[in-house]
Amino acid sequence: MFYFPCNSDVMKLPWSKLVNVTTDGSPNLTGKNVGLLRRIQNKVKDENPDQDVIFLHCILHQESLCKSVLQLNHVVNPVVKLVNFIRARGLQHCQFIAFLEETDDDHQDLLYHSRVRWLSLGKVFQRVWELKEEIGVFLERQGKTEEFPELSNKSWMCDFAFATDVFSHLNELNVKLQGKEQFVHDMHTNVKAFKSKLALFSRQILNTSFTHFPTLATLKEAGAKVKKYSESLDALHGEFCRRFLDFDKIDKSLAFPLSQDPETAPEELQLELIDLQSDPALKEKFSSLKLNDFYASLNDAVFPNLRRKAQMMLALFGSTFVCEQTFSVMNINKASHRSKLTDLHLRSILRIATTKLTPDFDALAKKGDQQHCSH
Repeated sequence: MFYFPCNSDVMKLPWSKLVNVTTDGSPNLTGKNVGLLRRIQNKVKDENPDQDVIFLHCILHQESLCKSVLQLNHVVNPVVKLVNFIRARGLQHCQFIAFLEETDDDHQDLLYHSRVRWLSLGKVFQRVWELKEEIGVFLERQGKTEEFPELSNKSWMCDFAFATDVFSHLNELNVKLQGKEQFVHDMHTNVKAFKSKLALFSRQILNTSFTHFPTLATLKEAGAKVKKYSESLDALHGEFCRRFLDFDKIDKSLAFPLSQDPETAPEELQLELIDLQSDPALKEKFSSLKLNDFYASLNDAVFPNLRRKAQMMLALFGSTFVCEQTFSVMNINKASHRSKLTDLHLRSILRIATTKLTPDFDALAKKGDQQHCSH
């Protein structure tokens, strides 16, 4: 997703200041010859021929696309069908909830799966697995067991258990990648760590060790399918390596300035890095401040190049999370029943919903009292 909040020509914003554009990877944006990114790069080059814009594919979107190599549709489709069968019909849904109450189960309902929600699939799988016995009994009562033969298929249940654990690990990564104020180097670090975990998972499963796959470990049949699952994890690892090549190319050395070797740094940064690494006060400040606050605190006269390079690195957007969150706020407020909502109102709502500033209500109240004084 890509969003221009304003017209750069109208607002007098120089294109040469543009550092990064992050998209969801759609062809109309990323086309090499006529795509929007090509037109943006040409605009920037017209003002500054030496300026290269960093184009990134949303890290959250790519993480979601990586799941396709697991080839688990034969598991996903029946589970989604099962959930929809129970929840989409009002009477059956009520009967299922009543049944869970009879059994004193910890869970009181199933979760819906939505392709829009990043975390829904993993949570749905976990809930269905935990309720699989109750669901089986409920289907027998309804006379619908034959519509879901997979639940009595041991091989399919083994794949279901594997998928439940894999999606759980992917959910953990997804949570780490979400949220505001996520710097690219931190997001990339989480992805690198996950790739190392996948390599570990593959080796362990091949050796019939299910330490990090607790659901799969409960099934005796898992031992016969370790090669298949190891190959699936290797494929997922390969897909992560392929899809995140654009992030590997980003210079993230300034995320760790104290351990950066000055000799391997760009020439304009070498002397400033030596001064920085030799200052004990700055070392202490680095360990106590967030990275953006640390670079903002540096003396611009002493560290001009470090500050400029750090600004470019910290300005990168690793995902479209903030943009999508803003559009979600807009969709919630811009309902058909609010026909009198003008663009000005909507702009104000979005500003309030997305700002980090806390209003001074006391000052606003006093200002209002002054404006409505009695005659």
